[in-house]
Amino acid sequence: MLGTWGKSVGGWWLGAFAVIAFARADGAASEFRFDCDTFAFANQTVFEYHEGHASLRKSSATKKDAYNRHCFVMSRTAAQFKKFAWFEPRSAPLDDASLAARIRALTRHAAWAEPLPENQRIVFPGYKDLKEMSKARRELVQLNIGHGWPSYFRISNARMMFQDGTGYQEKTHARLNAVLARGELFVAFLTTYPRFTINHSVLIYKLKSSSPNPGVDRYLVYDPNHAELPRELTWSAHDRAFSYQKDWDFVGGFVRVYQVYGEPLQ
Repeated sequence: MLGTWGKSVGGWWLGAFAVIAFARADGAASEFRFDCDTFAFANQTVFEYHEGHASLRKSSATKKDAYNRHCFVMSRTAAQFKKFAWFEPRSAPLDDASLAARIRALTRHAAWAEPLPENQRIVFPGYKDLKEMSKARRELVQLNIGHGWPSYFRISNARMMFQDGTGYQEKTHARLNAVLARGELFVAFLTTYPRFTINHSVLIYKLKSSSPNPGVDRYLVYDPNHAELPRELTWSAHDRAFSYQKDWDFVGGFVRVYQVYGEPLQ
């Protein structure tokens, strides 16, 4: 009887451990971490900025500044890596040709598709995460995640000309909260059209747990222009509007937000 009881207890503990382990693994897979799931390099802006105001770059701009106009590409690809990639740091890294092929294969997955299970993901050996791989193989990653110029011709960009009212932004706010509540990522197009103090794409990945002001939601954002730290987007229920953090490349304040890559043609 003691042996049967022991087996029962052992089976219970094994089952409980499996449930806990699965929950932890599932949580780890769904949680976006800025220090792991973003690119080590930044998107360089076309113009130079001082206190958020643009001016033409000097002719002596360094070579690294040539990697620009890729904010849409980087936001989209960061989401794709989170949903479709698997890193194996204990394995040997791939050669350049093989790694380039795998990166291109990953970017061919529709960004709005459901995340793949672990055993179906594209494996990237030799690195623990996207941050480490994009630091070690920077130029190769940049060359294979996609061109930046097509983002200027996205059909969905036209929304900024006719879906600009507070009602549409309230719907976007509700959609953003719903997406994050499901543990998904929200790639966004930020604009102040027709002024164009910002015309940019970012990845919104978390609603902050608390806000000192009632009626204000604050979100953590991966901004491809800023590889060092997350940015912050804010929603004000009183103003029925979004605002974005001030920095060297944006004067701060009001922006309109549109979801991109959430569905086909978006």
